Amino acid sequence: MVAMDPNRFDIAGCPATMMAVVTTGNGGYEKLDYREVPVPVPGPGDVLLRVLAAGVNNTEINTRLGWYSGGVTTGTNTTADIGEAADDGGWNAATPFPFIQGTDCCGRVVAVGPGVEDVRVGARVLVRACMRPDGDDSMENVWMASDFDGAFAEYVKVPAGEVFPVDCAWTDAELATIPCAYGTAENMLHRAGVADGTRVLVAGASGGVGSAAVQLARRRGAHVTAITSAAKREAVLDLGADRVVTRDDDLVAVLGAESIDVVVDNVAGPGFPAMLRVLRRGGRYVTSGAIAGPIVALDLRDMYLKDITLIGCTAWDAPVFPDLIGYIERGEIRPLLAGTYPLSEIARAQEAFGHKRHIGNLVLLPPSEEEDA
Repeated sequence: MVAMDPNRFDIAGCPATMMAVVTTGNGGYEKLDYREVPVPVPGPGDVLLRVLAAGVNNTEINTRLGWYSGGVTTGTNTTADIGEAADDGGWNAATPFPFIQGTDCCGRVVAVGPGVEDVRVGARVLVRACMRPDGDDSMENVWMASDFDGAFAEYVKVPAGEVFPVDCAWTDAELATIPCAYGTAENMLHRAGVADGTRVLVAGASGGVGSAAVQLARRRGAHVTAITSAAKREAVLDLGADRVVTRDDDLVAVLGAESIDVVVDNVAGPGFPAMLRVLRRGGRYVTSGAIAGPIVALDLRDMYLKDITLIGCTAWDAPVFPDLIGYIERGEIRPLLAGTYPLSEIARAQEAFGHKRHIGNLVLLPPSEEEDA
């Protein structure tokens, strides 16, 4: 996907080449190759963005490790060993190595392709990473940086309909914390019907998606109980949680059976059975991840005897991203920027991400933006 095109041309004063992190296959940090590649050319319906900042997420690490393969049954902190070309190692199929990852992008429009008339050159935008090419009536979806080249580069090409101008005082790095984590969290809350007074339990509340879910659920007027480590208790309360329990607590004993309306869980693993036990009759369990392990013990009696609804979320619904832009512009949420790294130091950033000592999101800055920061 990053092969040199001998017939390419310069666009709007952009250089012919750029620096990017090319992921060359499944494996460790040695698969992250920081090198010079061509600047992409926007085709019909595309825009070209200068990347201002790019967030770090579980999904890039999971894809590099091959964690999405059905042959992997452990948590995301365990390196997958599935060889160089797992047929099911990506979100939708085999990952298109070599390619450029980077799901979160804050960028500036520098050029538009043929047929694009409604996107302003010079606008600062966020990219909606989850795209529904067949429309909102279909659950088919493609993701930037999983299905095509992403934002771990100085420039990125995306469909014009997936860029959203944003007018706010946040820094570029702060905006780059939003797309994947907040989009995923807002989509889960939207699908689960979280509203004023809903009793919500958020697992993994100090992570990118979890911390976003705490803020966004609180914004909807929900009563939020969060699960995190004892060391991060005060920080999660500061995000808006009404109550914090630790990972070591017995949820049923501490919270009580049938005490929760909606569970938002991207952790799964051995803690899954307790999630259903604390749900009330008619409650909803919603998930878009499984960082503690995708294989769980499900007692169907806990589900069907209580009329529980299980909701899986990958494709983002139509209101999700426009709503997030509105929340930002109206000051209804705040960014959780845990730190920034130069793009060239992506391995160090991903290693820090894996230690999970931070709260919120880590962000990479391309060379030109690192100089301006």
